[in-house]
Amino acid sequence: MDYAERLTVPLRWWAQGTMLVASLWLAVLAATPGPVAWSTTLGALALMVALFVSYGNVRVGVAGGELRAGRAHIPLTHVGEVVALEPEEMRRLAGRDADARAHLLLRPYVKRGVRVEVTDPADPTPYWLISCRRPDRLVSAVRVNHTGPHAG
Repeated sequence: MDYAERLTVPLRWWAQGTMLVASLWLAVLAATPGPVAWSTTLGALALMVALFVSYGNVRVGVAGGELRAGRAHIPLTHVGEVVALEPEEMRRLAGRDADARAHLLLRPYVKRGVRVEVTDPADPTPYWLISCRRPDRLVSAVRVNHTGPHAG
């Protein structure tokens, strides 16, 4: 069983960003000639789209014997316990109980996630904390594909 998910930016961010750009257009139009207002607005819109697409293009998945979280990947043989987390647990592990050595892939608009123990003795990272919309499915995919001594 493989798993793949893209942590896209929610629709409300797009709506709010569009309203912000429209407000910018109105403010700039009141102070400058039309062509300046339109070019400024188009530039702001292009910047918003680029930022949202880039920020929301991160992928989380299990495939080919590896767990991937954004650009980072780890062989499942070096993965220990994987736990699905509810919003309160995620907030606690990302804040008060965080370990500065942990690898974090967090998105504020995804409230749930997983905690992945790293068992590689050469890796100083104790765990990964990954935002995920379907943490139970990610945990299942890791367990099914796990081939290491800590499979569970």
